[in-house]
Amino acid sequence: MSDGATKRKTASTGFHFLAGLGSGCTTAFLLQPADLLKTRVQQSRSSTLSQALRTILDGPSPIRQLWRGTTPSVIRTGFGSALYFGMLNSMRTYAAKLPTIPVGGVGGVAGGPAVLEVKSSSSVLPKLGNLANGATGALARVAAGFVMNPVTVLKVRYESSYYAYTSLLGAGRDILAKEGFRGFFAGFGATAVRDAPYAGLYVLVYEQAKARLHTVAPIIEGVAPVPSKYGALGTNFLSGVIAAVSATTLTNPFDAIKTRLQLMPAKYGNMIKAGKMMLREEGVRSMFDGLSLRIGRKALSSALAWTVYEELIRRAQRAAVV
Repeated sequence: MSDGATKRKTASTGFHFLAGLGSGCTTAFLLQPADLLKTRVQQSRSSTLSQALRTILDGPSPIRQLWRGTTPSVIRTGFGSALYFGMLNSMRTYAAKLPTIPVGGVGGVAGGPAVLEVKSSSSVLPKLGNLANGATGALARVAAGFVMNPVTVLKVRYESSYYAYTSLLGAGRDILAKEGFRGFFAGFGATAVRDAPYAGLYVLVYEQAKARLHTVAPIIEGVAPVPSKYGALGTNFLSGVIAAVSATTLTNPFDAIKTRLQLMPAKYGNMIKAGKMMLREEGVRSMFDGLSLRIGRKALSSALAWTVYEELIRRAQRAAVV
């Protein structure tokens, strides 16, 4: 029995990684044009969304250009999501076992093992309190971001019109020759400052929104209240949109600074210097360049990623029970 339980636990951990990989790759490919346009708008205050789009559409192979940088985006988002969801699940499972951390946002009890309340909620994840939700989300995102930062730098520079890179290999060689290994971690400080509060806020708002929306979701009568299949999907997706819009708006200044640092590290130096220069030369609005694009992309990508991820995990758990 113990062997079977161990095998199931190992398979479950691996499936969390694979579910995150699948959801991340899918959303990265579908939403790459929005990510590319965001990079073009943020690289210069003089560039607007309409101008950036017109430049691409008027150039050669516009459709191909809109998906420029798809390979590093899929690698970064796919494996980044896999690492994030895998680590997040492990952290949440561990945290849920600690007696000092409240379990269950609504009607939960303190302490005890993690409970995957498939029957009473649209979520299949361990239930934690607000503080633990925020902390585990932030830690998992920063750890995944550090591992994937070299890919992020390649992606941003390959998408930008500042560089004439014809291949990812050429971009990597150029960065290594001119900036050394450190160049692959340009902007990580701003990325961490952006991602930690974003992920923490996202998980916190996401779980709270699901708890609130669950009370008005379609209910099928039975031994215990069970959200219908489409009710659970709708609840997870809408909760993802609400969480993404809230967290994206609050953390956009760090995203704008991060983009400048990754594009022009020699000019902007560090996060504080970059922020001061942007405010002095371009005003407060520069901190919110690309916000509408980022909200649109984040709202869709995060909602899709979390909905697909939770649905895959739910199906795997039901198959394991059967």
